[in-house]
Amino acid sequence: MSNIFKEIRNRILVLDGAMGTMLQRYQFTEDDFRGERFKDYPIPLKGNNDLLSITQPEAVKEVHRKYFAAGADIIETNTFSGTTIAMADYQMEDLVYELNFQSAKLAKEVADEFSVKEPQKPRFVAGSIGPTNRTASMSPDVNDPGYRAVTFDELRIAYKQQAEALIEGGSDILLVETVFDTLNAKAALFAIEEIKAQRKIEIPIMVSGTITDASGRTLSGQTAEAFLISISHIPLLSVGFNCALGANLLQPHLESIAPKTRFAVSAHPNAGLPNAFGEYDETPEETADQIEEYLKKSLINIIGGCCGTTPDHIREIAKVAARYKPREFKYA
Repeated sequence: MSNIFKEIRNRILVLDGAMGTMLQRYQFTEDDFRGERFKDYPIPLKGNNDLLSITQPEAVKEVHRKYFAAGADIIETNTFSGTTIAMADYQMEDLVYELNFQSAKLAKEVADEFSVKEPQKPRFVAGSIGPTNRTASMSPDVNDPGYRAVTFDELRIAYKQQAEALIEGGSDILLVETVFDTLNAKAALFAIEEIKAQRKIEIPIMVSGTITDASGRTLSGQTAEAFLISISHIPLLSVGFNCALGANLLQPHLESIAPKTRFAVSAHPNAGLPNAFGEYDETPEETADQIEEYLKKSLINIIGGCCGTTPDHIREIAKVAARYKPREFKYA
């Protein structure tokens, strides 16, 4: 597990691209999502991508393989919605442990395949911990600003269950990602610290926020620098941003935090902004050209892609990243 600290000193590490974008290419039907095991489930399951780790495991492994083959050092588990809170939409709260364990196990199997073939380039699995579909610091009801749809403790319990399963399934890293509400992220980090203390283990932690629009703030109102300060009390492997913006629009926010943190800095931007149909038109070369500006300014230690990015995007990003030295940082 400590290998990641050695590798991140030596080179810029490449994270994978979008799992959802790749899974959409399979055009899975409702029956495909259900598989034999859930064929009589009482509610629709199409769209529950995390479930595919159980019902379509070979497809999930194939996506992981494609990203590793493209040059990724780190792949994310297929667990973005893997909490009881998010899985309540599908009445699948009881499946959360299995979903996370199985997703981590699949990813680890593929990572080990590539690490054995190329021992000089060890591969890692990041257990993906998404933000849930609720926010702890804002009311979803404009007429009742004091109302909260979820409490800190409810989030802590949900995140703890997810993180334990991700660790037991074989994750090398835990990635708290797409953070739009820092209070949610704090609940996840609190849960992870509890696990570390109870089990007497260490596991590297990445935190990645999301700047939601041109205001330069997270959904809960923090600037990039405020977000950084809010989570810097936890010993992290890296801090950074993903999603919402394309690479060029994300750069000012990376410039804001890179000089101010002792941690590594990560970024996995979208392939530009979505078009009118919600699709991403930015080519792999265009994305890589924009990301090269990060590298010229020594802003980055871990780089990858989010919505709309594919193995072709990661391949171009990896080529560019190989030409630059990683940003120097004090921690790890």
